[in-house]
Amino acid sequence: MSGPYYADDHVTLYHGDCRDLLPDLGRADCVVADPPYGETSLEWDRWPDGWLNYALMITDSLWCFGSLRMFLDRAPEFMHWRLSHDIVWEKHNGSGIARDRFYRVHEHVVHWYSGAWDSTYHETPVTLDATARAVHRRQQPKHTGKIGPSQYATEDGGPRLMRSVIAVRSMHGRAIHPTEKPVGILTPLIEYACPPGGLVLDPFAGSGSTLEAARLTGRRAIGIEIDERYCELAARRLSQQVMTS
Repeated sequence: MSGPYYADDHVTLYHGDCRDLLPDLGRADCVVADPPYGETSLEWDRWPDGWLNYALMITDSLWCFGSLRMFLDRAPEFMHWRLSHDIVWEKHNGSGIARDRFYRVHEHVVHWYSGAWDSTYHETPVTLDATARAVHRRQQPKHTGKIGPSQYATEDGGPRLMRSVIAVRSMHGRAIHPTEKPVGILTPLIEYACPPGGLVLDPFAGSGSTLEAARLTGRRAIGIEIDERYCELAARRLSQQVMTS
């Protein structure tokens, strides 16, 4: 493996195919991935076969962006992972092209894990902006079955659990990569699945948003990007952040 394309005290970026590089990078606390969905005829939109097996070699915790169609089409490739839960990222603008269906203004982000859940790092996601209110717990519906104890505790007025639908403006009009994700949607995912000071790995680094979000939250990060054009743009972005921080 050749040296990094960019590196500083917090983040490292490699140029290449993640399937070639992942086996040599060691363990990561979590992977945050935004792979090509493989839903269009665009040249770059090609699902990278086998990447999930390589991710499984280096981590027990995976956040993966995607559409429902993508996850259904690729379901057999997730067979070695266990589903934790999903987040809906609500965007301010739509990305749907079909004119006979509901206008699509969201993407899914699914958390997967392997091994025992109790040994998988996860920080209960809470929001601290709750207003004072009385909490009344309803009787548990019979159809939900027995639900085990939770580490989450609340007091009147908060904190309270963060909702699973998260509204963050997309990068439309500001993006330097066609599928660039805003730092605002990446931050809660990283804080949930990676301990402070831990290591986040992004096998499809694109513009470097995951690397930036990891650094801003006190985590280390490694990114891999196959297109050298975006390696250059990400490196420029990351170096500017170091200079201004």
